[in-house]
Amino acid sequence: MTSTANPYLHVALRRRQVLAVIGAYVALTKPRIIELLLVTTVPAMLLAGRSLPSIGLLATTLIGGALAAGSANALNCYLDRDIDSIMHRTANRPLSRSAVSPTSALIFGLILGAVSVIEFWITANWLSAVLAFGAIAFYVLIYTALLKRRTSSNIVWGGAAGCMPVLIGWSAVTGSLAWAPFVLFGIVFLWTPPHFWALAMQFREDYAAANVPMLPVVASPAFVAGRIATYSCAMVTVSLLLWPVAHLNAVYPVLAAVLGGLFLREAFGMRSRVLSGADIQPMRLFHWSITYLSLLFLTVAVTALW
Repeated sequence: MTSTANPYLHVALRRRQVLAVIGAYVALTKPRIIELLLVTTVPAMLLAGRSLPSIGLLATTLIGGALAAGSANALNCYLDRDIDSIMHRTANRPLSRSAVSPTSALIFGLILGAVSVIEFWITANWLSAVLAFGAIAFYVLIYTALLKRRTSSNIVWGGAAGCMPVLIGWSAVTGSLAWAPFVLFGIVFLWTPPHFWALAMQFREDYAAANVPMLPVVASPAFVAGRIATYSCAMVTVSLLLWPVAHLNAVYPVLAAVLGGLFLREAFGMRSRVLSGADIQPMRLFHWSITYLSLLFLTVAVTALW
């Protein structure tokens, strides 16, 4: 009975091991971040063509974008493996728990990047391929390797890599760039610091332990809250600028103003809590910022087709 059962047990165990390895490689790409990046890509494509792009172009652009983002994230995990093992928030990442070797993660990230650039070149155009390469290089070399451990402005400038999907989506449809995608770029660029600083406030001790000078580590909560409020105001202003630049209908500024007002209420609400000495609750702003960006770009998509 045991000898009969053993082969099945061995197969089940082997399958579990294979799935664990696959899961570890998928985790290297940080799927939740990829999902958020793709949320900004599709509306940019709809706005560029004022219609639904072909299913083929939509699919290949999303696949290429996912591969590019996955490459950047995997290479980020490779370079940050020393501090990831120190921080509680990242201690369960594949390299921190030795589920994937550093060399394998490096090769995996490079392969994903190469495939994404080649795919964009073949299925879209050279401009999209160049932008995808630039996004990977900027995130890995400029943000992760150069800025992250050296300046509290790391996420301000490093966040530019996360704005690239709107340019890639636009160029995939048109083969060129215009003012409208740069306004979309500006929205995401100004959105990134409030979004990430809220997270960094929650995990301030983690970043301090890893000696990463995120703004909440080197500045007072009041200063950080003030910067968040300033960037939030600028972000809402730029979001309204998209109306005349992209020639959207009158529904867009109304919805953008409502969403922006809700964002500002949350940002200034957190600032008030900081100044009054109440519980800061930074994750409220962090989670709302994701909802805001998703709803704003959904508004862009709907009004672009209207």
